[in-house]
Formats: sequence, C-alpha cells, structure tokens
Amino acid sequence: MTLAPCRRRKQVVAAAGSLLTRSRASGARWDRVRSVMRGIIAAGTHIPHYRLDRTEVAAFFGKGGGRGQRSVASYDEDTTTMGVAAARRALASTDLEPQELWFATASPAYLEKTNATAVHAALQLGPEVGALDFGGALRSGAGALRTALTAGVSTLVAAADQRGGLATSADEAAGGDGAAAVLIGDDTDGPVIAEYLGAGVATEEFLERWRLPGGDRSRAWEERFGEVTYGPLMSQAWERALAATSLSADDIDKLIVTGTHGRAVARNAKRLGVRDEAMIDDLSGSVGNTGTAHPLLVLSSALEQASPGETIAVMTLADGVEVIVLRATDAISAVSPAMSTAGQIASGTTVSYGKFLSWRGMVSVEPPNRPLPNRPSASAAHRRDDWKFGFVGSRDRSSGMIHLPPARVSEKGGAVDDMEPVPMADTVGTVVSFTIDKLVYSPSPPVVFAVVDFDGGGRAPLELADCGPDEIEVGMRVLPTFRRLFTADEIHNYFWKVAPVRGVR
Repeated sequence: MTLAPCRRRKQVVAAAGSLLTRSRASGARWDRVRSVMRGIIAAGTHIPHYRLDRTEVAAFFGKGGGRGQRSVASYDEDTTTMGVAAARRALASTDLEPQELWFATASPAYLEKTNATAVHAALQLGPEVGALDFGGALRSGAGALRTALTAGVSTLVAAADQRGGLATSADEAAGGDGAAAVLIGDDTDGPVIAEYLGAGVATEEFLERWRLPGGDRSRAWEERFGEVTYGPLMSQAWERALAATSLSADDIDKLIVTGTHGRAVARNAKRLGVRDEAMIDDLSGSVGNTGTAHPLLVLSSALEQASPGETIAVMTLADGVEVIVLRATDAISAVSPAMSTAGQIASGTTVSYGKFLSWRGMVSVEPPNRPLPNRPSASAAHRRDDWKFGFVGSRDRSSGMIHLPPARVSEKGGAVDDMEPVPMADTVGTVVSFTIDKLVYSPSPPVVFAVVDFDGGGRAPLELADCGPDEIEVGMRVLPTFRRLFTADEIHNYFWKVAPVRGVR
C-alpha cells in the first residue's frame, strides 16, 4: 500500500448554519450547497498476540487473578509500536493521507520527545502532516477522538496503552494491552462509515485514579467514592449528548461504556435508559481494559459488526465523562477490515505468568551470556530513516532488482545511483531458512532469525516476532511488523521484524 498525499482542498465558509461555497461560474455569487458529512472514514485495531489466563495468577501466588484472559504486549512491543500496527490497519482501506496525526497514550515510550513522530515515520506520512501527542491521562484517547470529529481537517487518531499493576492486584488482572486508530474526515475525503452526530461532556476535578511521573503503577481511591462521583457526571454528559443530537435513549442501538472504574461503569450504565440488548461487550473478559485506547478499541470492534443506520454511543469515564454519538452509514457495508478485532482475539496464544512478569520487568531472569547492545546512533538513524522506520527498500530501474536494505550500487548490473524507493511494509514474504539463536542478547531468548523472500522481489534476514522456536518452519508466510529491538542508554531502537500471517489479514 502506498499512501497518496491528500489533494482535496475546498474553500468552505459557514454562514447562517449552512455551508456555502463560491461558484466559479458566477463570480461573486454564492450558492447554497449540501452540508458536508463528517465522521469516521476508517478504523483499525491491534490486539497483541499473547494472552494471560487470569487463573494463572492465583495458581502462582495463591490469590489474585480472576476469570477470562487479558492481552499482553510482547517484550518487543510498546505503545508506539502498537499504535503503528493499529494505524496501518486503519489506513489499509483508504488512499487518504491525513493532514494531522494525533497519538494518545498514558504510557508513552518517551517523555519530552514526541512519540507521534515515530508513528508518523513508520506510516511514511509526508513532512507536511503534523504529529502531536495527546498524552499523560486516560481521558486523552476519547478527548482526541472528540476533538478530531469537531475539527476541520482530516485526522488520524491513534491510541495505545499498556496496563498493569502490582502482582496479584486488581489492576494487573483487569488491565489489557492494545491499540486502536480511527481516520476522521469529511465525505469530500472519502466514504464516511460512521457519521458524527454530536457529543456531551461533563468535567469535574476529583482524585479517583492517579500516577506520579516515573511511578510504576497507578493508584485508586476507595471504590464507593468513584462510583458515587461518576454517577451524576454520567447523567449530565448523557443528557447533553442526547440533547445535542435530538435523540432519546431508545434511539441508541449500541452503547459502549468504558472506564477503569469497573463498579462505576457497571452500576451507573444501567441508569441511562437504553435497552439491555444495546449494551456492547466491553471486551474486559477477553482483552481487558486498555486504558487510553479502550474507547477507540471497543468502538472499532463495534463498527466491524454494525449495520447501516445503527446509532452508536461511546461513553468514557475518566476525570469526568465524554460521550460521542455516531450513526453507521451505508458505506459501512463495503468495509472489510484488514484483520478484525474478533479475529485477532481468536488467534491469540497464551503466555505463562512467569514470562509475563519477566516482560514487564517485575522479575529478573538470567540473560544470555553476551554483552548488552550499544545505544543506537541518532545521526545514523536519521540518515536511513526511510529504511529504519518505513521499511523502504530500493529498486534498480535498469534491472528491476529490489535491494533490502536500500543500496546505491545495483547488485545486478552494477548501475550506480539509479534507484527508486520501494515501500515493503505491506508486502507478504516467505521464510526460506531460519536459525534459532540461544546466545545472542535478547530480553526473551531464544531469538529466531529468518531469511525472508518477499513477494515481487527482495530478500532480507529478519527477526521473527510472535513466533516461538517450535512454530517456525520453512515456507511460513510472514508480514513485516514494527517493533522495538532493544533499549540502550534510554534510547529505544525501533525497526521491523516479521510475524506469521494468521487468519484473515
């Protein structure tokens, strides 16, 4: 997939509640035109491949855990890499290049440095596309979504989070890791699959959940306090949303209520007056609560199952309440997600509780007998950012040979500086040979290296992700995935691995 820059620009003026545009044929004359529909053009999710069975917690410690499973980010995933994965799936169904990229997370890979720029680079967006972080708070995901829906530019909103807590804690069991992305725009940008109808907000300062900078876990006040405080705020935001959209509770076909305060969500949601069958599964039993990403994640999942004309309301509880109301359009019938949320959940593999604790840095295990890697070079990474972040190779114009990594001199014919860029991040490949290395440094040894032949040309040795040494085989079909190789001197070294193609892409 090659992302084409957005060329759609129209001068639009708002007057007397209508959109007016200047007619070229009549000079200064103004003609009334139809209102532009704004909403969601595309959506995508990323559920990590690994799951933790919550019963393992009690089996290990004698307490904690619960029923069901939660999603677990692999040792080479963080909020940035998960955001890239979700955004790639959202953009796979459209040629529109957004004018803005907003990335929301309460668990950023970096502070002070903008994390959205790495997502921007991995997506190979143009330099004119702005990239901003909406970070630090659980509300930032829903807030970024509402702000984008009311803005006047096409915006890709990506949200990701890694949730956890102390061993055996309720936060550890109830949390989950994941990401979602939605592309917002007008119907002049492309078919809108969910029209934005309106919103309602209720904000109040109170101490319910918090984490100090540098803290390794969040803390929460006594449950009854949050339940009582959120109740009136939910009613206020709900009433404002219904008033803004001229709808009643009976008009809502799907209601999504998310928040890290489980009691406030469960007990107060019943008072909103919607039909029981309208309540949407919040994925808490199969994925867990993904914090900042959860409103977008459950919304994206609901859109995959929505029918034209259905009205969907999303309510988020976090330092107040956000309510967003949308209506699925006829265009939603033509949507075929790159990989559905349900498909990702079904294709997961369980991971042991011990490995989960190791990946989270909760326990230290004996590493391979090799020195730690050196820190990545900022200047070298900048010189090769298309390759490092975008997985862009080069094709010799004279012979057609694809070079990975990109080269100046052709391996076939020897032509010099006669190359064109070839994006490879969406190209499927085949494993032709592999090595299982138990000695090389890795946070989770052993490491599986594979030589991959990509469809249409190009060969590269790459590390495998989401694949154990007993799963790899020659002939396996794989797809590039953006991951974190390691962190040295507080610098994250991002690059591309390959992961098995499982189910529908």
